[in-house]
Order: sequence, then C-alpha cells, then structure tokens
Amino acid sequence: MPATLHALAENMQAGRTSALALAEAALARAEDAAGEGTRTFTALHRERALAMARASDTLRAAGIVRSPLEGLPVSIKDLFDVAGEVTRAGSVVLRDHAPAPRNATIVQRLIAAGAVIVGRTNMTEFAFSGLGLNPHYGTPRNPWDRRTGRIPGGSSSGAAISVTDGMAAVAIGTDTGGSVRIPSALCGLTGFKPSARRVPMDGALPLSRALDSIGPLAASVRCCALVDAILAGDEPGPLVAAELDGARLAIPEEVVLDALDDDVARAFDAACARLAGAGARIRRIRVPAFARLPALHGRGTLATAEAWQMNRGLAESRAEAYDPRVLARMRPGAAMGAADLLDLQAARQQWIAEVSAGVTGIDALLMPTVPIVAPPIAPLQADDALYTRTNGLVLRNPTLINFLDGCAISLPCHEPGSAPVGLMLAAPGGHDARILALGLAVEERLAVPRR
Repeated sequence: MPATLHALAENMQAGRTSALALAEAALARAEDAAGEGTRTFTALHRERALAMARASDTLRAAGIVRSPLEGLPVSIKDLFDVAGEVTRAGSVVLRDHAPAPRNATIVQRLIAAGAVIVGRTNMTEFAFSGLGLNPHYGTPRNPWDRRTGRIPGGSSSGAAISVTDGMAAVAIGTDTGGSVRIPSALCGLTGFKPSARRVPMDGALPLSRALDSIGPLAASVRCCALVDAILAGDEPGPLVAAELDGARLAIPEEVVLDALDDDVARAFDAACARLAGAGARIRRIRVPAFARLPALHGRGTLATAEAWQMNRGLAESRAEAYDPRVLARMRPGAAMGAADLLDLQAARQQWIAEVSAGVTGIDALLMPTVPIVAPPIAPLQADDALYTRTNGLVLRNPTLINFLDGCAISLPCHEPGSAPVGLMLAAPGGHDARILALGLAVEERLAVPRR
C-alpha cells in the first residue's frame, strides 16, 4: 500500500524527508526503464517539478506551509490544461493543437496549495472506456499479477499506476462512468467521485459535461478527503469517521450483484459481514430504476452524444488517427437527434427523482465497485467482442451513480495478497461529506492500512 499523504507530510515536518527528496524519488520511479513509467505518463515535468519542490522546501524552512498538500508529488490526468502545453487527452489527434493559454482551475488550486505536479498521466483516449487500454501510448500494467499483464482500469489508467508504483503520492482523475473508481478498485486504491458540481471543470477537456466529475485516487479515505477539499476550493479540515453502529446501508437487488466473479463475491460478502458485525444495519432494497437504465439508453447515451458533438470534425477528417474502439463508441452519437437527446435528459431527471425518493432514510448504497477482478490485457487487445462485453461489465455499477448525479467512494475490501476488489459507498448528489465520513468508518472496520 502506498504511503498516505498524512504520513508523508509528517515526515517532511519532522525533517525526515523533503519535498525535493520526494520529487526525485517519484521521478526516478517514473523514469526507470524497467518500470511502468513510459506507459503511465504521457509527459513528465521533471525540471518544473524539481523547481516546485525546492520552492516548497524553502517556504517550509521559513515556516510557511500553504496546505496539508505542501511539497507532495501529484500527477494529473492528460486532459487537464497546463499553461503552455498541448492537452492531448490520451490521443494523437490533438497533438498539433494550440497549447493551453492558462492552467485548468484544479491545476491552479493544486499549485496554490503547494503540490508538486510531476507530470501528466496516460488514459483511455478521450476518456471513453473503463478498461484503460491505449494503443497510442501503451497500457500500464496493474501491479497485481504484473507477470500476466492485467488492465489497470480506465479511463484514469496512468493515474492509478502513478500512485501504486510510487510515481506520485496522489493522482487526479476524472469520472464520467467510473473512471476514478474503476482503476482504484482494480488496483487496490481508494478513489472518490464527488458530486459533479463540487469541483469546477474549467480547463478540463470534457467527455460529457452532463456526467463528468473530478476526483482523487489515493492510499486512503483521509487522503481523498484532503485532496477533494483542495480541488473544491474548501479549507481542508479533519475528517471524523461516521458512527458505523446503526448506519443504514442498502444493497440494491437490481443489477449490481449480477455476474460477480468468485473473488468479488467472496470479498463483498466478507466485507458486508464485518460491517454488520460492527452494528451497520445492512438490508437489500428494490431499486427498479437501475434495471431500466439500458432501456433509457436505447437511442444512445449522454456521453455518446456529447463525445460525437465534440469530436465529429476530427473524427470525419482524421478517423485513422483514433483508437478504432473509441471511435466506434462515439459514432452512434451521429444518429442521435435533438429530440432523442432532449428525451434522454428529461428521462434522466425523472430517473434521478425516482431513485432519490427510493433511498430516502438510507445513509449509503453499498455495492461492488466492479463485478470482476482485473482481466488480462492481451485477450482484450485481440478480440473486439470480448473488449466490448468486458467494458460494459466494468462500467455497469459505477455508471449508475454518474447518471444519478451522485457521489461515491471506492475502497479496497479484499484480503491482503489476493486480487484487488473495490467496495463502493454511494449516495445522491450533495452528500459528499456523509460518504467520506462513512468511508472512513468502513475503512477502519476493514482494517485497510491508513493514517
């Protein structure tokens, strides 16, 4: 398990390490020819990161600590604007575009907080897949069973590996249908998807403005809460665990438990038993709307419509430069008419209202983040049908919460040494503080290493 932000900050404050030492170590791991760095990053900011680290150490020596993130190495997904750089979003199609004139809002907030940004992380092209494969920049391998070569999860693939492999202390990703939570679950990390309106998307290349949100991938719930506060422009404060005894947790009967593999089913059942043993009131509930979501998407999805609208010019003129699987997911957007999109938007609001009413009086929904453990990369690269089926399965549970406009956290629930499995706590939008406090209580009960 990677070191937590709080442990690293304590070590710096005590003089046991420095921002410069942390940055040099992160960069060395990223540049190690025997490691995953070349597939994890699309760009390293070596000289800038070292300069930021030296400045942080100078300020700390003068008694100035800008935030609890001061001097800590952070990676950012390759769809956030950095002034003077081209934002490529894991694609080669955009590499000749004009550099960004200014930093994305979240990049500027990280800089103001004293974070040391080490580089841009690889991702599924235009964030349009939950598996993390990228034919342009390579696919970083999951730290679990690296010999086989398993998917990291997507679309924030490099984000997860930058943290698991010590190339960053925390990574910033985006989540349109699970792109923070999926790689966190498959790689044994904690990932938080905030309510979409919580963190500004200015300067982030969108996949779907209706569904996108920005969140951290890190070693613990406290790490996620700290970074989320900074991204949202809030003052970071102490996170207090919710009371697990009497907490009302509900497992939906529809969809989310379908087709679980044995590892996920075993880990999920064991986690639920431990939470119940701590006094959590866990019950099954009906959420019929979950089963109806595929029918609402019969004419296409919000992400498909918006991705096609943003990419259609390039997709028509430079189709050969796209990942063909990403382009195949975008193309159905061309067949969606304005009436189809308006119908879907209206249906979504009714769906949100129905689900929200059905979970009144419940503290959080409880479900496996992903129904399978990370599959091998090679068969997915070779078989389009397998890729499509697996992608749909991996996205299935997290997507429900994006469509709900909700918030959710995924945290590890597997036994040490076994395949990583994520446990998701979710709620309708606006209940971020509750989900983080519950997440901390669950983390403590499951004995996930933390500070």
